[in-house]
Amino acid sequence: MAAFIAHPYIGLGPPDEAAVARAAASSTFRWGIAHLMVAVASALLILAFLAIRTYLRDAGDQRWSARALPFVIVGGTLYAILPGMEFAALAAVETGGDARAAQAAVEPWFIPVILASGVASAMGFVGFAKGLWSTGSRLMVPRFVVIALAAMGVSRMVPVTAVQFYVHAAAALIALWPLAYVMWRQPKVMQAARS
Repeated sequence: MAAFIAHPYIGLGPPDEAAVARAAASSTFRWGIAHLMVAVASALLILAFLAIRTYLRDAGDQRWSARALPFVIVGGTLYAILPGMEFAALAAVETGGDARAAQAAVEPWFIPVILASGVASAMGFVGFAKGLWSTGSRLMVPRFVVIALAAMGVSRMVPVTAVQFYVHAAAALIALWPLAYVMWRQPKVMQAARS
């Protein structure tokens, strides 16, 4: 969420190369740092789901989360490519080029990558939601966590700035913080399940 809050304002709608060019030109440092933060956040999200998969496996989910994990990894990797594409505008600004033209040049690649990332991520997040649902009573995971995971999946497929930045980030916080708390509070339950 911090990465998206740090991101310079580019409007709330679909990607707009003029807004991106203005934002990149307004502060190249902020533009660069925000995009590095987004890429790191994508990597951390993948790591979180690796930990969740281990937890769910130990809780007895051998089906849903195992099938979902590759989709989360592929979706997160594709999502991490997007900030790299956004460096085209930064490079154009810093070299005296046309940032709007640079952004327009990457846009035909940007939309398919964000959509592919969204589809893969959605399949993964929904798979994890099903895995949590199937083991939820043993883990005492609140239902809103499962719903928030599904919302994460849906929000990744919508290539609109407000949804990508704020809805997805809020759904991730609502899903992952309580789940992390459950995982932290119940390590003994999982150790007992292993024996």
